[in-house]
Amino acid sequence: MNFQIVFMGSPEFALPTLRALAKEYKVTGVVTQPDRPAGRGRDLTPPPVKKLAEELGLPTIQPQRLRDPDAMDQLREWNPDLIVVAAFGQILRQDVLSLPRFVCVNVHASLLPRWRGAAPIQAAILHGDEQTGVTIMCMDAGVDTGPMLAQAPTKILETDTAGTLSARLAELGAQLLIQTLPKYLSGELTPTAQDDSQATYAPMLKKEDGLLDFNRPAQELALRVRAFNPWPGTFTYWENQVLKIHRAHAVQSTSPKPGAALIHDGMPAFGTLEGLLVLDEVQPAGKRPMPGEVFLRGARHWGQGA
Repeated sequence: MNFQIVFMGSPEFALPTLRALAKEYKVTGVVTQPDRPAGRGRDLTPPPVKKLAEELGLPTIQPQRLRDPDAMDQLREWNPDLIVVAAFGQILRQDVLSLPRFVCVNVHASLLPRWRGAAPIQAAILHGDEQTGVTIMCMDAGVDTGPMLAQAPTKILETDTAGTLSARLAELGAQLLIQTLPKYLSGELTPTAQDDSQATYAPMLKKEDGLLDFNRPAQELALRVRAFNPWPGTFTYWENQVLKIHRAHAVQSTSPKPGAALIHDGMPAFGTLEGLLVLDEVQPAGKRPMPGEVFLRGARHWGQGA
């Protein structure tokens, strides 16, 4: 098809969509976030979308802000019929939304209007949703409020983390987009308005959101561990050092005081407001992730005084 498409995206979630678009359409340009410091050495690291765009030979820009004059000039030069957005990381102003001949289309990782906002995958797990999905929507000036073109659901597995669910939704979103675009671009598909009365919002996450509060029920904390894996991660403090918790599960049991460290069936656990949070995989400060039972071998004071 002879439509010219500009793609906007940054993280791993966006990669399947860019790959699929590049196979089916002419992608005239890619917009992604600037390189950021990452890793222990804080070396400047390009976003995943930049690496893929280079592999595909696609021209790429990385504006600090989309409203920068150079960025807007480049977008106008690319003259897109359609802009496709997947986890770009910047809000699109009206001058960008009005640029393409059709619209700006977003691949959003939830079944809108549930979980509008920056962290829909984490929110779905955190709140114990049984299913989530992807929505292809036409963007407007609001936050994920535009009319919808298509949706596809998927079940949230009990073993899902934000990482595993994101990977599944990324592939599902790419497939749905490629199925939907021909119908929309030919005029066969009409967008459907969202029901604002059913909307929920998933705010942007911060690193400090990962600190576990043992005055909450164990089941809620177990969902938090899954929802925040891999980022921002969950953690607590033990012997005045950070203890990262990568995997955990809740056990219904008579609980000691919230936050008390104890041993349950040979595994480290914490007392909570209701039940025990058993630590399946942890990462002590300065060490690699390890199974809970391995951690216990070196944690000589764990459980004393619980």
